[in-house]
Amino acid sequence: MEETLSGARIQQVAAAAARQLPWATCTHPFGEEHDVYKVREKVFLMATDVTGEPIITLKAQPDASEVLREEFPSIRPGYHMNKRHWISVAEGPGVTAELIEELVVTSYDLVVSTMVVSRQPIRFGLGPDDG
Repeated sequence: MEETLSGARIQQVAAAAARQLPWATCTHPFGEEHDVYKVREKVFLMATDVTGEPIITLKAQPDASEVLREEFPSIRPGYHMNKRHWISVAEGPGVTAELIEELVVTSYDLVVSTMVVSRQPIRFGLGPDDG
């Protein structure tokens, strides 16, 4: 069984996962205390501790976010974001590196899926003619 992560470790794991994604960049539009990860200028991950605890905020499907909030008490509606489409994750039981990595990739994919195809980053070694 995987170890439950501290809030600071959640942010580290999320940042490492985000940096692996094509065209992901980290910016600080709200000040140095907010790491904002974007793909093609669209936000998919934020890390901050302005709430008094280290959290990350990510995009999620509304149905999936409800299930996650029921299963994990430390997953809440997104801090200062649309509460249906964003979740915030803090330290808590069952919050593992695997879960955080999965949530980061899902958030990235949701954001990329809203882009016109010509703006989407190429992933998994596929070129524009490969499907």
